[in-house]
Amino acid sequence: MELTERFEWQGRHIAWGRAGTGPAVVFCHGTPWSSLLWQPFAEALSRDFTVHLWDMPGYGLSSKQAGHPVDFGVQADAFAALLAHWGLDRPHVIAHDFGGAVSLRTHLTLGVDYASLMLVDVVAIPPSGSPFFRFVQEHPDVLGQLPAYIHTAIVRAYIQGASHRGLREDDLDALTRPWLGEDGQRAFYRQIADYDERFLEENERRLASITIPVRILWGTQDTWIPTHIAHRLHDAIPAAGLALVDDAGHLIHHDAPIPLMNEIRTWLSSG
Repeated sequence: MELTERFEWQGRHIAWGRAGTGPAVVFCHGTPWSSLLWQPFAEALSRDFTVHLWDMPGYGLSSKQAGHPVDFGVQADAFAALLAHWGLDRPHVIAHDFGGAVSLRTHLTLGVDYASLMLVDVVAIPPSGSPFFRFVQEHPDVLGQLPAYIHTAIVRAYIQGASHRGLREDDLDALTRPWLGEDGQRAFYRQIADYDERFLEENERRLASITIPVRILWGTQDTWIPTHIAHRLHDAIPAAGLALVDDAGHLIHHDAPIPLMNEIRTWLSSG
């Protein structure tokens, strides 16, 4: 499923794609990922649903201009505008990582309604951010000027560390590719520098007001966002369901694709 369409928004272009027929399902990716993580799942679901993929501004195939903020607030505004552009009425939303914070803010702060929300190993509530994140936030301009081969090694090691089972070389290449080249390198460090936990604090204060169906899914071996965060998130959202997936890390898409697909199909069928 290719992202062949472009949505122009506030000087940016947002790459997106759509396939299938049936109830609308929208996938949201996180960082440092793109919609590529969700493509196999979207393709499989397109027999029964109208699936929508998009790359957030600053990620994947979307524009990466310097000077364009890429924080949670901007991404939520972009998501709300894109949903309006698509003309969707209460789609099912499935979010991973940073996409959790974006989809939550779009719902809680901007008032966009969903039929349901599945949160998969998400960045959603504080605290968050690894020592690497904090280091980049202190030195974003310096790191953006690293020699390309050093930058490539850093990104590959960082992405590989998100998988419990380990990534195949071709998968690692595909996930790394958007962050290579001059624009990609600067964008990689810029999206970390723009990371602001204030938005997570705002989300957390509103979680108790959620009334839509919510399913939380988490890899038991997620070292980026440990399972105690999943339990805290579960406790904060009334009537949310929680399932843990064994032997899966933060990149559950690659570590446990069959259990993830089964969870998604069961969740969407129940709605």
